This record gives sequence, C-alpha cells and structure tokens, in this order.
Amino acid sequence: MSLRITLVGLLATLASGLATAPFAGEEHPVLPTWKCTTSGGCVQQNTSIVLDKDSKLAKGAAGSRSAADYAAMGVTTSGNALTLYHYVNSQPASPRVYLLDSDTNKYVLMVLQDNQELSVDVDLSSLPCGENGAFYLSEMAAEGSGSAGAAGGYGYCDAQCQGFCCNEMDILEANSQATAMTPHPCKGNSCDKAGCGYNPYASGQRNFWGPGKTVDTSKVFTVVTQFAASGGKLTSITRKYIQNGRQIGGGGTINNCGAEGGSGGLPGMGQALGRGMVLAMSIWNDAAQQMSWLDAGSNGPCASGQGSPSNIQSQHPDTHVVFSNIRWGDIGSTTKN
Repeated sequence: MSLRITLVGLLATLASGLATAPFAGEEHPVLPTWKCTTSGGCVQQNTSIVLDKDSKLAKGAAGSRSAADYAAMGVTTSGNALTLYHYVNSQPASPRVYLLDSDTNKYVLMVLQDNQELSVDVDLSSLPCGENGAFYLSEMAAEGSGSAGAAGGYGYCDAQCQGFCCNEMDILEANSQATAMTPHPCKGNSCDKAGCGYNPYASGQRNFWGPGKTVDTSKVFTVVTQFAASGGKLTSITRKYIQNGRQIGGGGTINNCGAEGGSGGLPGMGQALGRGMVLAMSIWNDAAQQMSWLDAGSNGPCASGQGSPSNIQSQHPDTHVVFSNIRWGDIGSTTKN
C-alpha cells in the first residue's frame, strides 16, 4: 500500500510539474493544409502538427524539445504529407498528433456543420488486419489545457471520455482490409460511445474496400466526407472517394445518430461541428479486441488472431499510414484541381 501511495504521489508531482512547464522551444513539424471556398478556391494555411503529451511521456521525451523526437516517436512530415509509424526500432510508438495553427500555437478549429466537407489523401497499403489508421475530429479547446496548452499537446478528449467526455467524429478508422466512419455525439457526459457508424463490409459491400477492390487500398486515394445541413441543423454525413481521377460513390450516408434528447444525436454532432473541432491523427492496435469491431466477423474479412499486436509486430514491423493534402471548406471546393 505504501509503495502504491509513493508511486501515485510521484506521478502526481511529475504531472503537476509538466502541466506548469510548457514545451518551450519544441519544434512542431510543418504540415501545410488548405481552407477552401467555392468562390475563392483553396488557400494554404500555416499549420503544423503537435504530438499528444501522452505520446511524449510514454517515450520518456518530456524533457526533450527537438524535432528529432518526433521521428523517434514514429512521426515524420514531408511537404503536405504526414507519416505515422506504429513501431520504431522494433518498439511500439503508436503516436497521436493534432493539427496546430503555427501562427497562434492553438489547435486549428475546423468548422464543418453548414454544408462543408473535409478531404484527405490516404495511403493505407501497409496497414494489416488489426491496425487502425485514424483520422478524426475531437471537440477539444483551441488553447488546449494547462499552461503547456496546445503547443504541448494538452487537452485531449473524446466520446470514450479519455481525458474527459466530448464530441468525437471519426472521419476514418481504417486499415487495408476494412473501414468505418462513425459520429459519437455527446451531451455533457452522456456520450454515444458505440456511435452510429457506417462500415461498407458490414453493410453487405464485401468487394468495396481492399487491395484490388472498388476502393483499391493498395494505392493512394482521396477520402471526402461531406456534412449537409438544412435550417442550421446537420442532416447527413456522406462519404465519397476519388481514385485514379474517378469518383467512387457508395461510401455510405449517415442520416441519424440516436436520440437528440440522449447524447445529442446527429443535430448535437452538428452543433459541435459548428463550434469547431480539432483534427487528430493516430495509428494504433488493440490487444483486447484485436480490432475485431472494425475488420473481423461481420465487420471485415480478417480472421481471428490476425489482428493481435504480437502478430502485427512480427509480421508487419513497418506498418504505417500516410495522410496528405488535407483540405476543408464548402462542399465541392476541396477536390477541384
């Protein structure tokens, strides 16, 4: 008991010290993005990415401030492309990063409720069964939390109530074998933790997603997520894809998401999008469920055991995801040449 108390006290002291000591001088890798309108086209934004503070602490990098730390923790950028590696030097990194406004050191708030869309080019080709390349939105505060704030990667929240409870819009959770798009609305601490997802495989489209399939995950493609509104309320979320210059429909539409009086439903999700949400990107796997909720059984073609972290680490040590060419704005504006 005394050892546990000592350890708890030590961790509390460390956490307190870190919360009051901003990551001063940390170099945030540049990742340009674009904000678009139908009338004015796309304007490049001065954005960068910041590692979640837990990713830094997990690798013992709290006292280190250089950009080289990002590569050591599985994060690299090149031009408008972000690459996240799950393993670095055979050790798990599993990084999570957020989009940061380089001019203000605050998180970028994407306002997407009123007939807006978000597009991103993705490369999932090296993500096997059990792996998850996640591209999603969280209703975090723009300034983060504590004195370290957004520049230190503080303030995370989601609908699973990690950190604290907040609205979460899973734009893309995917590997090369399966994918899901899932709103998770919250009203206070009442969150739809299961969400109202759309998974093509689970919906009967068994040949839609995968290497050589309609959306060929062995190659790069563009993911477009559109948020349609009417009368100031979000009415639907629709997914489209573009690959080899061809638009691919059938990615799914979500028209409702539970009771508005409970967790807020689709209108509540729309209100969060109207207030602005922070873009998060991560790569992870799941020892408890082996990502079966995403890619096995009725959700995908993966067999039992394929998605175990030990199997992934031994068979796919280079597994990574690439997100690039991130654009948001009016529906129809982000994919114009």
